[in-house]
Amino acid sequence: MTIALDRPQKTRSAQIREKLGYPIIDTDVHTQEFEPAVLDYLEQVGGTALVERFKENLPGASRFKWYKQSWEERFAYRTNRPNWWGRPTKNTLNLATISLPKLLHERLEEAGTDFAVVYPNLATMAPNIGNEEMRRAVCRAVNTYHADIFRPYSDRLTPIAAIPLHTPEEGIEELEYAVNVLGLKAIQIPGYVRRPIPAFEKYGKEVANEVVWIDNFGLDSQYDYDPFWAKCQELKVVPTTHASSQGWTTQRSVTNAQYNHINHFAFAAEALCKSLFFGGVTRRFPQLRFAFLEGGSAWGASLYADIIWHWETRNKQHLLSNNNPAIIDKEALVELYTRYGGELVEGRLDKIGDGLGFHHQLLAPEDPGELDEFELAGIEKPEDVRDRFLNHFYFGTESDDTRVSQAFNRAANPFGDRVKAFLGSDSGHWDVPDITAVAANAYSMAEREIITEEDLRYFLSIHPLELYTSLNQDFFKGTGVEKAANEYLAAKK
Repeated sequence: MTIALDRPQKTRSAQIREKLGYPIIDTDVHTQEFEPAVLDYLEQVGGTALVERFKENLPGASRFKWYKQSWEERFAYRTNRPNWWGRPTKNTLNLATISLPKLLHERLEEAGTDFAVVYPNLATMAPNIGNEEMRRAVCRAVNTYHADIFRPYSDRLTPIAAIPLHTPEEGIEELEYAVNVLGLKAIQIPGYVRRPIPAFEKYGKEVANEVVWIDNFGLDSQYDYDPFWAKCQELKVVPTTHASSQGWTTQRSVTNAQYNHINHFAFAAEALCKSLFFGGVTRRFPQLRFAFLEGGSAWGASLYADIIWHWETRNKQHLLSNNNPAIIDKEALVELYTRYGGELVEGRLDKIGDGLGFHHQLLAPEDPGELDEFELAGIEKPEDVRDRFLNHFYFGTESDDTRVSQAFNRAANPFGDRVKAFLGSDSGHWDVPDITAVAANAYSMAEREIITEEDLRYFLSIHPLELYTSLNQDFFKGTGVEKAANEYLAAKK
């Protein structure tokens, strides 16, 4: 059988890219590993026995235990139904494209894309492997594999390195190897580590595996991750994450995978984002940027505004001046109850207390603990939220996600800002049936006046340039975007 590879000289996306006149950078293209080759790399790293264990217990396989259970077991364990048929299969050319770097490189122009950051499927799962030996070996093997197979195509493609973070030490070790030995310049960290709640470990492994807390590496973390953030800054790499929250309490339908899937990337990303912010990471590392992939940007705009609203009414001075039980004027309270309470309070005015109702002792503890929950983040005024949040966080958004309009709604966003949404197409997965439609989808949002032409440029070009050159001004050196990156950097000076 002979397959004709004749394709349109210029797709609509390619035509749009030509019309726009600036580079389009896609920060989230998914690829599929070629299994036999990956196993060769894994054997070199961990040996034959480890390869056999890997094949018997694939990363992420626990998500699919639903298929091996009876309906009684599914409900007994509240096993969330996983997604299925997650790759586009109608177009064989597209299916092969996501597995073969040479073909992806050749076809990138058809999507209207000048440069892409690649998130291989296995690499996104590898840092979450529970067993340390397996986790470390798989991360090392897939990083080496992807560094090798994408190296000839570095003018248009760069793969992420999978960095495990069960401890800061393992993260630092893999980060140094990925950057200094393999030459990788983009990284992906997990969004969290599931850790057993210590008080429940006495009930055995089965219970401890379910009764967990989510460690997001910032606020209340089990470890001090500052050495890892410092190493990212030293090696000039931007931490990005592509984390799932499926299986969390709110994503645990036994019967409906769409219930579990909708917004799950956003929920996981928001947890990490809040942890980094309230844990003071963005205060202690003012040069470090973070990117959250595939969750969209509407949640980022919402969180940005919500943090400011919380600060306005929950900052220490406001609490002391407006919510402190000690400032209740009890004489005035009795007078008001006497005047307006009527039969409801007659003969019982001595039981008014502080007026806070049944929960007065809970709402007004003698020692409420630390009043300033914004102290670690270094927030003393609303502008500080902007500086610690807006200038640090970037939000990967698919090309047809019209909710990006919320990120660019400067009339609604605090201080009239754009939240830093940028293109992360998710090409290679089921929700992008045509990988050549990326630029066309994005441009249609400007055509429909959902966002402006200026917003579109920030989305497709300026924000990706800003993110990846924030630490490494040579990130795009030797690529098709080098000239535009240099012009962008020169304009900033």
